[in-house]
Amino acid sequence: MKKIMRVGLVVLVSFMSLSACTHTSSENTVSESVSPSSVPSVSVQEKSSENNRFASVLTSADLPDPRTMTGISEVDDLPDPSVVEGEFVQQLPVDIEDAKKNRVHIDSTKRVMALDVSGTLSRTVIALGFADYLVGRTVSSTEKILEKLPVVTENGHQLNAESILSLKPDLIFTDGSVGPVEVLDQVKNSGVKVVYVSSQHSAEQVTEVTSMIAGALGVPDAGKALNEKIVKDIADVQKTIDQWAPEKPLDISFLYVRGTAGIFFILGKDDGAGNLISLLKGNDIAGEKGINGTTPANSESLVAMNPDVFFVMKNGLESTGGKAGFLARSGVSQTKAGKNERIISIPDGIALSFGPQTADILYNIAKALYGVKE
Repeated sequence: MKKIMRVGLVVLVSFMSLSACTHTSSENTVSESVSPSSVPSVSVQEKSSENNRFASVLTSADLPDPRTMTGISEVDDLPDPSVVEGEFVQQLPVDIEDAKKNRVHIDSTKRVMALDVSGTLSRTVIALGFADYLVGRTVSSTEKILEKLPVVTENGHQLNAESILSLKPDLIFTDGSVGPVEVLDQVKNSGVKVVYVSSQHSAEQVTEVTSMIAGALGVPDAGKALNEKIVKDIADVQKTIDQWAPEKPLDISFLYVRGTAGIFFILGKDDGAGNLISLLKGNDIAGEKGINGTTPANSESLVAMNPDVFFVMKNGLESTGGKAGFLARSGVSQTKAGKNERIISIPDGIALSFGPQTADILYNIAKALYGVKE
């Protein structure tokens, strides 16, 4: 029987339905200190074991030429993250130093929020076994287990202080990608513990963010176990993507589009798009052209990039009128990708989510990108 870690408070156990394979630990009163300096630096290029769940018998020679493929390819969505295996005793209170060098004393994790644009943080909290303690979410947290939780953002990713405070959270995780910061300051000044994690979106930052969240939740050993799995999975999936990718990388551009008006941007290498494309063995053409951050997309910039493939988020594509609406955007149809209608549509909740399911996201996108049917 697999051992699934579930950390909880003794006072809440009677209200929770636990499966036969679930382990419950109580909050201990051992104070620990966690800082960024204690987070191990782990390379995603570490050698993986022979047990590769992403293994494939296919190589690029078995697959269609990705430069001649046409049309939209839909990326499969993911199930909710599984909880890291093992038994871990929660130790509270803890004192941590967050990514902004703030010292935070945490003595309760009964009511938690994980607020960011990419949805990474809620997936990490779930994978560490604390799904039952999440009390609110952003629109980016699309996990099935959280779908009944109230949304505390409005007009996209704008936080609502009243909505947050009405849910009486003890602890909030954020990377600062949702705001405005004044709302987070207001919530913090009301007595809620706010922990900032790294705002860098890349596979290399996954272990740091996981360790920070696990430390704040009082389960650092769970964070170590989860990181080991993440690193192995990423190394494994990259071996498979190496087999599928053509010798000459595809030029790829990730575009952010919403509606039919002016919301149309190129995501630069600092937005996480560059790292995603590199891990897929593609060429981040925006980064190559010097586009680092989110930049307005127009005919001139798109023609200058002239990518082989466009990445877009699924809901954004639908909101702009689907394929026809997207191709009608200025400059799109003048590119190689536009002429071939070569679009990779990625579910919004996983598009740039560098968290516990990074490897699964890479695998699903790579299958769509390289025409893998297995």
